[in-house]
Amino acid sequence: MSRSPMPSSSFRPSPARVLARSLPEARWRPGLAAQPFHSEIFAPATEASGAGLALALARDALTSSAESGAVEDTRQILWVQDRQAIKRGGRPCLAGLPREWRHRVIHVAAATPEDALFALEEGVRCRDLACVIGEIAGNPKALSFTASRRLSLAAERHGVRLWLVRLDAEPDLSSARMRWRARAAPSPPPRWNAAAPGNATWHGELFRARAHAPGEWTLSDDHTHLAIARDTDGDFAAPDSVRLARATVGRSLAAVARA
Repeated sequence: MSRSPMPSSSFRPSPARVLARSLPEARWRPGLAAQPFHSEIFAPATEASGAGLALALARDALTSSAESGAVEDTRQILWVQDRQAIKRGGRPCLAGLPREWRHRVIHVAAATPEDALFALEEGVRCRDLACVIGEIAGNPKALSFTASRRLSLAAERHGVRLWLVRLDAEPDLSSARMRWRARAAPSPPPRWNAAAPGNATWHGELFRARAHAPGEWTLSDDHTHLAIARDTDGDFAAPDSVRLARATVGRSLAAVARA
């Protein structure tokens, strides 16, 4: 039995649906539950801004997942570096890692970019890992668009997130869902001691993202969460309020002291 062909107009999406797909969602902010599985961070090797921001973004993603109702993730973290990345920026220092990560990091020192890419792809295929952080220097031929696409597909298929730091590299073709430029920034003044070192702070430029509009932020790690350190006017954001004493409304000070 022959069937009449469907009209061509039935295969065309509505203009509203096309417009909704073309427009990015709301601006990125720390604490979003939906995080991409493959991100890149371009940073100079003369400072630790790339690794620092990758570490902060990874913690933010894992913390946001736990706060959204998921079980706390206590799996291992894989950290892969090629030889040039180690030579230019050094190895991760356990004392500088978050306390809850120090016994969970598996470090791989790869001799070549090819070996590093192999370790990264094997890492994102392993569901026993919470996430993968990689560092590769320059623009090696091995890190082609095809290799980047393999990383994206493997990470999304197996549900293991990857943050790849590109040291002293130019943004070439990549399938990474989110791409950052990072550099060091002045720390906000400490709350209690002006002479004390401030929290680690970076200037982050999100220049490509599938679900968000491009933007720039000054981001700071307060040891528990990733936060925006400066507002849109360039001023430091006000510190969170701290309750130093209980409220005494309707009660005498003597009663509060006895409580």
